[in-house]
Amino acid sequence: MGGACSRKRDQHTVEADDGQSSRSGRLSRSVSLRWPVKPPQVLETLASGPHGARPPPSLLEICVREIVKNIARQKSFSGVPRDLVQQVLDELVRRQLLSPATLELFSDCSLQDVLLADYPGLEDSWLEVIGSQGKSLLALDVSSSTVSDEGLAFIESCTNLQSLSLNSCEYISDDGLLTLSGLSNLTTLSLCSNNLITAAGMSSFVHLVSLKNLDLERCPLIQGGLVHLKGLTTLEKLNVGWCIGVRNSDIKHLAGLMNLEELQISRSKVGDPGIAALTGLTKLRSLSMEGCQSVTSKGLESIAGLTELRHLNINSCYFLDSGFQKLEGLINLRTLNMGYNNVTNSGMVFLKGLTNLERLNLDSCKISDEGIENVKGLVNLKMLDLSDSEIENAGLRFLTGLKKLESLNLSFTQHIMDSGLRTIATITSLTSLNLDSKQITDTGLAALTGLTGLKTLDLFGAKITDYGMACLRHFKKLQTLELCGGGITDAGVRSIKDLTSLTSLNLSQNMRLTDNALQYLSGMKNLVSLNLANSRVTNAGLQHLRPLTNLTSLALQGCKVTLFAVNNLQATALPNLTVIRLP
Repeated sequence: MGGACSRKRDQHTVEADDGQSSRSGRLSRSVSLRWPVKPPQVLETLASGPHGARPPPSLLEICVREIVKNIARQKSFSGVPRDLVQQVLDELVRRQLLSPATLELFSDCSLQDVLLADYPGLEDSWLEVIGSQGKSLLALDVSSSTVSDEGLAFIESCTNLQSLSLNSCEYISDDGLLTLSGLSNLTTLSLCSNNLITAAGMSSFVHLVSLKNLDLERCPLIQGGLVHLKGLTTLEKLNVGWCIGVRNSDIKHLAGLMNLEELQISRSKVGDPGIAALTGLTKLRSLSMEGCQSVTSKGLESIAGLTELRHLNINSCYFLDSGFQKLEGLINLRTLNMGYNNVTNSGMVFLKGLTNLERLNLDSCKISDEGIENVKGLVNLKMLDLSDSEIENAGLRFLTGLKKLESLNLSFTQHIMDSGLRTIATITSLTSLNLDSKQITDTGLAALTGLTGLKTLDLFGAKITDYGMACLRHFKKLQTLELCGGGITDAGVRSIKDLTSLTSLNLSQNMRLTDNALQYLSGMKNLVSLNLANSRVTNAGLQHLRPLTNLTSLALQGCKVTLFAVNNLQATALPNLTVIRLP
């Protein structure tokens, strides 16, 4: 997608996006252009064979389907083999057919996994049935529900529970955490985005002696609570990112957690003293401190001692060249996110020795060709983000030796022109390319037709017309395509009708597209996400989308389409369509 959307998609595998796009005026494209991640079940379908083909269903699958089809006739699943009951539950959840009445059928069934994140209507009463699974229950996810402290009381007897996710459960407070204190077999606990949990409530964690993974991201009131983690010596992963109250005094309590491998403290108030407290954590492999602007070059000196680090995120810390030189000894780094820092060409020299790097993010760093030259020896690079840098066409020659490079982001690089894409065309290992820039036209796209391995191509703001659309025929493996420059007509869409591997297609902002364009999309049966916002599509054109049975997200803002027409499409042809965006 364009703007922040297109640039962040390549970042998310480095570290979570914090929505920092609001920082810059140029990153202001409407969030309505975004669409959700493909549901797992759809991904499984697409991965199962060419063009979504699946092998014949097993006897167990047939049995599950029949039970689900006739669920209203069932009285109880008690006594039915657990593996069958588990699959019936999972299928009901997948189809969103689970209700208080159908859930009651699963009482005392010894289920092991109940995964209901974001499930509509989930409330405290449901946990009574879930709690009846007793010691069989191993994993529970009720994230984004109205479950409260009272509901958690029902799972108190599930003492073998190993994984519990309560993200975005806004009615869970310190009292609820007290209920969890008896679940001593928990290895994973996630409580992200909770505004009620405080430092006092975290005292319940002292009993969770098996805990390995604790996620408290975006819990703003836990300042002072990390003292209760001192005895959790089995802890391997801790996330207190975006916990705005966490500061140096909190981090010092982590110094004895010698098994800690991953630590997330982004957007906290941690400074140099807090970073210094981490120097004894010799097993630390991943550190994310994005936006920790109280950390100075002195803090980077402490990080330099963490020689086993594999992943480091220092995005938006505004470090200067002098600080980066201290990191030259981190030769084991595989991932480095140093976007939005005050690094210049001189500060880039330290990269030369980091030859194990596989992912490098230089987003919005004001570096030019001179600085990029230091990247040419990083032969293991698979992902490189040069968004909004000052690199020019000539500097692209330093990338041609990166034979393992799969993903390249050049969005908002104002000095990259069509002629530079001839150099990019020699990097035949590329599978993902972001050229979201108004400087790119049909001429540049024509130079890329040899990159037949591309699976993702972002041309959101590029000036592509129907002529350029004809060049896209060469990219048979494309799964994600964005073309939102406004220069495409129905004839251009006809040029891509054979790109049947596409799962995500964004044609928004092309005001000349009409209902006729949709007929060329009807063969793209793998499509999961389709964005036609601000086009001339009407109700009549929706008939062409009926074959797209994998479609889950459809954006139609600014189109002359009614909710009634879309609802009819959903009811009669597109059962998987769950996200609909209308004017």
